[in-house]
Amino acid sequence: MPGQQRELQFQFLAQPTDVNFGGKMHGGAVLRWIDQAGYASAVAWSCKYCVTVAMGGIEFVAPILIGDLVRVNCKLVHTGTSSMHFMVDVTARDLRSTEERLATHCVMTFVALDAPDGKPTPVPEWMPASEEDKSLARYALKVMEVGKRIDQEAAALRPARLSLVRGS
Repeated sequence: MPGQQRELQFQFLAQPTDVNFGGKMHGGAVLRWIDQAGYASAVAWSCKYCVTVAMGGIEFVAPILIGDLVRVNCKLVHTGTSSMHFMVDVTARDLRSTEERLATHCVMTFVALDAPDGKPTPVPEWMPASEEDKSLARYALKVMEVGKRIDQEAAALRPARLSLVRGS
């Protein structure tokens, strides 16, 4: 049934193939993990094919080291008509310790698409029940609003040459 799985976790070991020149996990690898977990969460909630629309408020708080146990936790915090907003926390810990550290945090938005046309399609509604859920929903919406304002400002500043290249 759609709308049954609000939270999903991925866990894995950070591998040497994802290291950057500084010896830490590459930011691009972390973003890939976030997108994969977010996609799985969106599909688990909506039971539809979904696409990433936005990622906002991303913060790289602490490094992830080779061999760390990494957990990507996605939690649905708001639904629109066809959109779903997820709070994503990435934590890491050395397996020789029980202490987890927050490595990365963000809010992601996905849109569900219908199969024949690839057009936005409705998703099951989620209503926050607790004060914490209401606070998370407000936070997610504010992060996405800030992202839209940044996009608008950047578009206004874009050189005319880029507008021609992009067909704007």
